[in-house]
Amino acid sequence: MLERIKINNDFINQVNNLCNEKDLIKLLEIINNLHHADVAEILEKTNIENAKFIYNNIQQGKNALVLIEIDNDLRKSILLSLSAKDIADKIIVHLESDDAVNIINELSNKKKYLVLSKIKNKDLAYDISDLLNYEQNTAGSLMAKELIKVNQNWNTLKCLKEMRKQADGIKQVHTIYVVNDNNKLIGLLSLRKLLLTSNDISIKEIVKKNIISVSAYERKENIANIMNKYDLVVIPVVDKHNKLIGRITIDDVLSVVKEEAEKDYQLASGISEDVEINDNILDITRARLPWLIIGMFGGILSAKIIGIFDLENNFELTFFIPLIAAMGGNVGIQSSAIVVQSIANRSFGNESILEKLFKELRVALLNGLICSLIILLSTYLLGYNPALSATVSISLLSVIIFAALFGAFIPLSLKKIKIDPALATGPFITTINDVLGLLIYFMFGQKIL
Repeated sequence: MLERIKINNDFINQVNNLCNEKDLIKLLEIINNLHHADVAEILEKTNIENAKFIYNNIQQGKNALVLIEIDNDLRKSILLSLSAKDIADKIIVHLESDDAVNIINELSNKKKYLVLSKIKNKDLAYDISDLLNYEQNTAGSLMAKELIKVNQNWNTLKCLKEMRKQADGIKQVHTIYVVNDNNKLIGLLSLRKLLLTSNDISIKEIVKKNIISVSAYERKENIANIMNKYDLVVIPVVDKHNKLIGRITIDDVLSVVKEEAEKDYQLASGISEDVEINDNILDITRARLPWLIIGMFGGILSAKIIGIFDLENNFELTFFIPLIAAMGGNVGIQSSAIVVQSIANRSFGNESILEKLFKELRVALLNGLICSLIILLSTYLLGYNPALSATVSISLLSVIIFAALFGAFIPLSLKKIKIDPALATGPFITTINDVLGLLIYFMFGQKIL
């Protein structure tokens, strides 16, 4: 039975000491009794030399599962140290086709073809080659070829015999698919119903035809929404002729959801590329710098706007610059975040863009009236000039309405032209609203004061 342990600093130090002493016997006593996910965590927390030493001594089969779990940089480093033959014989043969494709995609084009040529199981090599042809953002790039399928014309006895043959090469059976003579997907077969049905009954009489499937060219993000909507743990993949070609499991979809969430969070934080804390300084700088420069130019533009207006005679206007800028940025981010979230989970329904903007206008108007009345009362009680209080109050209402509409309009427009709406959250909205918010504020100040 595999042990479940707490991997803390003391445990990692113990592993490092065993690696440094090259005490392979004690090291393997620990590693062989752990789940492959725990081994992957250990490799990520130790240094690269010890990680490679441990990995090279993990038993075959388990080493392939560990390789799937570890982070990209460590996986690439380990793969670089392995020959094409070792990758084919010691890793690929122990993986299902979808995981094998993920590993091969980490390799250079030259090594990729070398590995494929070294795979002795020609059916597996063909399946992997076929999966490599699908674009990265499609269902085809997620699916695995391993599945159990039965013909609708078989009786239950033949069905059980054929299932035993197919199951021999499959690590995990998720469901049983029913196809016709042309391999077109007909439905699902309940294992319980199969076991309770007499041997001479045809499969077509007990098949469940109400089945959800997806095209091999469906976008990965849509797969996650479909599986979530219909509460599925596995979904069949078909070609344009409705022929069964693979299946996608919930663990593959969870990986997509995680990747998309990380990508959207980074975009919202002003990071233009997928980076992690362990990446080198130049990669992290390249990912962060573009939006910092955009924000800097936004600040310069804001300073220019402030310089245009006469503040010598109305210096009290400067007291509320942080308030106007902060409220505009916050409202814009709130509005864009709600819209981006709704786009992601498809909760907008059939509303048009104008209907969505009108709804956002009503929300902004209500919030703006409440906030502007609060600031009007606060500035009056604090003894500010009534004209200044009115200026700040009216400006705040206008800025909130504009920021909300702008925050909703930008992600909707980006979606329309097929650009990731998450780009509209974070620094982009904040910078634009800061600049335009100050412009609105000083224009009202010039008119009223």
